[in-house]
Amino acid sequence: MQRQRTLRSKVSCVGVGLHSGKEVRLELKPADVDSGIVFLRTDLPTRSKIHATAANVTATLRATTLEENGAKVFTIEHLLSAINACQIDNCEIEIDAEEPPVLNGNSIDFFRMIQSAGIVEQSAERKIIRVEKIYRVDGEEGKRFIMALPYDGFRVSFVSINPHPLIGIQYGDFVIDAQTYEREIAPARTIAYEKEIDALHAMGLGLGGTIDNVIVYNDAGWLNKLNYPDELVRHKILDVIGDMRLAGILHCHIVAAASGHALNTQLAKKIFSDFD
Repeated sequence: MQRQRTLRSKVSCVGVGLHSGKEVRLELKPADVDSGIVFLRTDLPTRSKIHATAANVTATLRATTLEENGAKVFTIEHLLSAINACQIDNCEIEIDAEEPPVLNGNSIDFFRMIQSAGIVEQSAERKIIRVEKIYRVDGEEGKRFIMALPYDGFRVSFVSINPHPLIGIQYGDFVIDAQTYEREIAPARTIAYEKEIDALHAMGLGLGGTIDNVIVYNDAGWLNKLNYPDELVRHKILDVIGDMRLAGILHCHIVAAASGHALNTQLAKKIFSDFD
């Protein structure tokens, strides 16, 4: 029997949000059994709670947004990705703004925060969602898809398709455990095309992005050094791991082609609705 897990002690960090550009303090705290992953907006008078479940997804433009009882948080996928890889069942996340800090644009700092806090087993049995049939979500006339297949464990296979000749087609396939995640996935940063940055800013997005937390490319090449030659697809896998945590702790094989937050969370909602 696998037991539920939470943090041994609380741990915190400060930074700015990737899209909002606003300063934010975030604290991860131990939580009781069966409480799940819960955001607590400490900047709101009601200290509103937002449960990190697929049912609370309300938007997916360039990030995943959760909303409950009028309070919301967005760009939560990097943090949830690290929480998922560490197999944390219960955690309270105190945050004094709408968006967690971007830090290095990946999830390695969140992963290391969890490891530094320590992880403890709890008295209750873990609720594992074992996928026993095929779930699939398609987009754009079949050009994009994501599916979940039965699998004993958690594995992600992803094909990234980018028309820019610098990137092209990239493929990644990983069985996810904490060691593999830390080495192969967590350091992969989010990505931006230089020509799109002004348009993103005009939409109020990417205001906290810098050359230190985003890998940027233009028609001449990369503006910063890559952590991996295929960093784009690895970051896509990082996002999938975070988005799928909204369905619970899954045992399945995720297979995706050119998927993004919209398709990821639609799949999470399908699975969540069957097992909730």
